[in-house]
Amino acid sequence: MAIYQDRQNRYWFGSWKDGLYQYDGNTITHFTEMDGLSSNRVEEVQEDKLGNLFVNTSKGVCRYDGKRFVQLTPIPGDWSLSPDDLWFKNTETRYVYRYDGKRLYSLDVPKTALGEEVVSKCPHCPDPYHIYCHYKDKKGNIWFGTAVLGAFRYNGKSFDWISELDVTELHNGPSNGVRSIAEDAMGRFWFNTSYVYEVFDGIEAGRFHFYDRQTSIGSLDGWQDGDLNEYLSIVADNDQNLWIATYSEGVWKYDGNKIQHFPVQVRGKNIHLFCLYKDQQGSIWLGTQEEGVWKLDEGRFRRFEG
Repeated sequence: MAIYQDRQNRYWFGSWKDGLYQYDGNTITHFTEMDGLSSNRVEEVQEDKLGNLFVNTSKGVCRYDGKRFVQLTPIPGDWSLSPDDLWFKNTETRYVYRYDGKRLYSLDVPKTALGEEVVSKCPHCPDPYHIYCHYKDKKGNIWFGTAVLGAFRYNGKSFDWISELDVTELHNGPSNGVRSIAEDAMGRFWFNTSYVYEVFDGIEAGRFHFYDRQTSIGSLDGWQDGDLNEYLSIVADNDQNLWIATYSEGVWKYDGNKIQHFPVQVRGKNIHLFCLYKDQQGSIWLGTQEEGVWKLDEGRFRRFEG
C-alpha cells in the first residue's frame, strides 16, 4: 500500500492488513496494532522536519518517535497552506487531514455541484468526496484526487477543480478515481490517464478554465484502439522519465518520446500492481497486491528480499 524512505535511510512498507514493516539495511522489524498502530491497514507513511514518522491508517493517523506510536486526535480546522504542513488522504470520509507541526486538523473537502448531484441521486452509494491521493507541486500548491469527482488544487486561497468528465477516460463502468498525480519536466500534470494538463496560475484572457487538456501518449500499449488508458500510480525519476504502473499489465516508462514496457510476472503470469515510489537515491520501487515489494534492478523489476 505504501513505501517510504526516511532521513535515516530506513525503508517503511505499509500493508493492506498486516501492519507496517521497517527495513534498516540489515533487519526487518514488523509493527502491528499490538505495538500501538491505529490499524493494521496502512495507507501512507510520511516524516516531519524533526524526524518523527507519521503513519496514516484506515483508523486515523499515528506518530512514531522511534520508541512508540501515539494516536493523534484530529480537531476541526480551516484550510490553510504552509510549506512544512503534512497532508494525509482519507478514503473513508469526506475530509482530509493537515498536520501543522503541533496539531492534526480535519478539513472538509469543498462541495461541488457535481458532487451534490451524485449524492442526491445515490444517497447510499460510496461518498464521491473520498480522497484517494494528494500531491504537492513544484510551486507548493497541494492537489487531491477524488473517488468520482476528478481532482482539485488548493493554492492557499482558492480551490480549482478538474472535473471527472475531464480527468478520466470515458467508459461504461464506475469511475476508477484519481489515484495518482505527477508533474513532468515541462510542468504539466498527469492524473492517471492518457491525458496531460497544462495548468495556469491565473485565469488568462479568453480562458474559461485554469487548465488546458491535451492528449499525450494515448494507449500505453501503442495500439490506436488499445484500452490501456488508465493506471494506478505514476512517478518521475531523476531523469524526468515517467514510470507508470497499471493494475495487471506491468509497468511502463515514458521518456517524452517513446514508451517502454516492463512486465512484472511470477511464473510467467502478470501480477497485480499497486504503487510506485522513487527513493532518495533515485531507485524505483513497486508495491504489489499479492507478491510483496519489488525494485527496479538492471533494467527489470525484481522481488525485494532484503
